[in-house]
Amino acid sequence: MIAGRRALLLGVGATLVTPDLLGGPVQAQGPLQMTLNGAWRQGGFAYGRTAPRALIFVDGEALTTASINGLFVIGFDRDAAGDVVIEARANGQSVRRAITVAPHAFPSTSINGLPPSTVDPTDPALLALIREQVALKTEGFASRVDSDDFKNGFVWPLETYRITSQWGSQRVLNGTPARPHYGVDMAAPTGTVIRAPADGKVSFSRSGMHFEGGMTLIDHGQGLITCYLHQSRLDVTAGQSVKRGDAIGRIGMTGRATGPHLCWRMKWRDRNMDPSLMVGARAPERLA
Repeated sequence: MIAGRRALLLGVGATLVTPDLLGGPVQAQGPLQMTLNGAWRQGGFAYGRTAPRALIFVDGEALTTASINGLFVIGFDRDAAGDVVIEARANGQSVRRAITVAPHAFPSTSINGLPPSTVDPTDPALLALIREQVALKTEGFASRVDSDDFKNGFVWPLETYRITSQWGSQRVLNGTPARPHYGVDMAAPTGTVIRAPADGKVSFSRSGMHFEGGMTLIDHGQGLITCYLHQSRLDVTAGQSVKRGDAIGRIGMTGRATGPHLCWRMKWRDRNMDPSLMVGARAPERLA
């Protein structure tokens, strides 16, 4: 290779050095690194830091891309367990790390007195409405904002509350076993202000949802989305950016609810997560 050409290959483990059109050469990079922390249990998460814009693989599947700051997040579903291999790839290099997602014992809870139409709907018109609303929610959950607003962790969305149902509990509704409860139920008086627990962008906000009532979704970056159900009032609209502490709505008992409360949920790319595990967590500040 002739010196002075656009690129000079330095060797394995290095990067291409090209003349900087504005001045000096681009410096060679060292080995690719990755730092992880988080709550490695069912319903938990992993925060990561690596090279900016690195492609992130989970068990061999490309699932996300690190932010311009090199930050990324991965969620673990309620049924996840065992070893998970997380890999970052950038600049022709890769780095892998295996972590163990621990099992967790989830309780069982019973709720009675719910309107039958919110437990086992049969009316054709209502079923058509539910299908329509599922399509709307699916679009909201498909949001993939290119940011790392999750990096500083989360705070509780209510200042004063009482937890009435833990995340992941097996639900029995009107005596019928149902799917697990993927939210943290926080009881508070009707009209209590709900605040954004972290920065983000609203991807969905709609009242009158059959099961959820007044519902808001906020994307905190890379498809990490928090959900707020049963609101009596919505104070934000889709496409709006919010900051931690901003009022997003008010407590209510709309949809499938027997009393005023907030059902707080979280998803990452169709994986249901426990949002309470994010409270107080922070992404790695530097590479190891």
